[in-house]
Amino acid sequence: MEEKIIMGANNLLQVPNHPVIPFIEGDGIGPDIWKASVKVFDAAIAKAFNGKRKIEWLKVLAGEEAFNKTGEWMPPETMEAFKKYLIAIKGPLTTPVGGGIRSLNVMLRQDLDLYVCLRPIKYFEGVPSPMWQPEKVNMVIFRENTEDIYAGIEYMTGTAEATQLLHILQNDFKVKKIRFPDTTSIGIKVVSKEGSERLIRAAIKYAIENKLPSVTLVHKGNIMKFTEGAFKNWGYELAEREFKNSVYTWNQWEATKKERGVAVADEDMRIASIGGKVIIKDSIADNFLQQALLAPQDYSIIATLNLNGDYISDALAAQVGGIGIAPGANINYMTGSAVFEATHGTAPKFANTDSMNPSSLILSGVMMLEYMGWRDAAEMITNAVGKTIRNKTVTVDFFNLMKGATLLKTSEFGEEIIKNL
Repeated sequence: MEEKIIMGANNLLQVPNHPVIPFIEGDGIGPDIWKASVKVFDAAIAKAFNGKRKIEWLKVLAGEEAFNKTGEWMPPETMEAFKKYLIAIKGPLTTPVGGGIRSLNVMLRQDLDLYVCLRPIKYFEGVPSPMWQPEKVNMVIFRENTEDIYAGIEYMTGTAEATQLLHILQNDFKVKKIRFPDTTSIGIKVVSKEGSERLIRAAIKYAIENKLPSVTLVHKGNIMKFTEGAFKNWGYELAEREFKNSVYTWNQWEATKKERGVAVADEDMRIASIGGKVIIKDSIADNFLQQALLAPQDYSIIATLNLNGDYISDALAAQVGGIGIAPGANINYMTGSAVFEATHGTAPKFANTDSMNPSSLILSGVMMLEYMGWRDAAEMITNAVGKTIRNKTVTVDFFNLMKGATLLKTSEFGEEIIKNL
């Protein structure tokens, strides 16, 4: 009888010792990095749990392989498997060009309602970085995954839909700010209270459970007052309503400065003088991108909307070495459904060369193991990846930026990690 991960009545995952987990190899370099990664996962699990636990891997199809074999980019059987087994992992997928599906990744997030895009950004010693002190970057991004501009409500100029919508805006709502209506395409930005609250709730819970110092609501509410500004306001209201014994809002934090005797120069968010409470604060998106370079140590958890989160995730990843080493996950904390994924593209010209860095997928697997509660194996892999990089035994992306490094193939890099477990 197959063993499945299920969401328990207590809203906690119940994970058997031999769970079935679907995987998609991915397109382009996907098969290469998957082969290296799965060997690392299996070796770490076997070592951490003395053979008592093991993942039963179930291959499912999506992307080019699926299209070539079935004529569909995302076969219904794949989506059914993701729903049935709750947790899955995938390599990078091609976005079909032309009509039909705009993005397979967006399709997964929308259909499974994976409302949190979780992106931890942490520096590994020895990774080449453009930053002077990349070790100061240690953030976890909670990016809202289902709304905002990425909801996909947009109409091309000249279509009947765009013309009708323009007519409604100009005639019914008396909008005068559309400068060139004859050539205007229209996109609609969707931000709901429910969608904002569930994202921010997950971020605050994560900060509390992991004893992290702050949650920053990043937004452009100074310009978009009823969407991004509402996101910020709903976040503060939620914090004060549901977490009043566990958080300080920024105004409360400022008001207690004199009582605590904290000097302005001592405002580092990691000081332990706030009774273990999480600080809830906010930042305008453009200013945050500046501060992420100048004072990254002041930020811990970032909660933000979809478009902002897309920019921020890749910008922060670049500070610690690039998206080649950045893991990611898409999660619904209410149903338990989660898809863990490499965050980079398919790099088709390097397909079947056994040369690319599998770290993004490997570290996404670490996130998956942590989510499952198999933290011993997760920690083992993280430490082994760090040791492998410190030893300068790396793939070509890092090799070209390091002095005295040893060049490894994708498969060899995976084998080196296994040696260092």
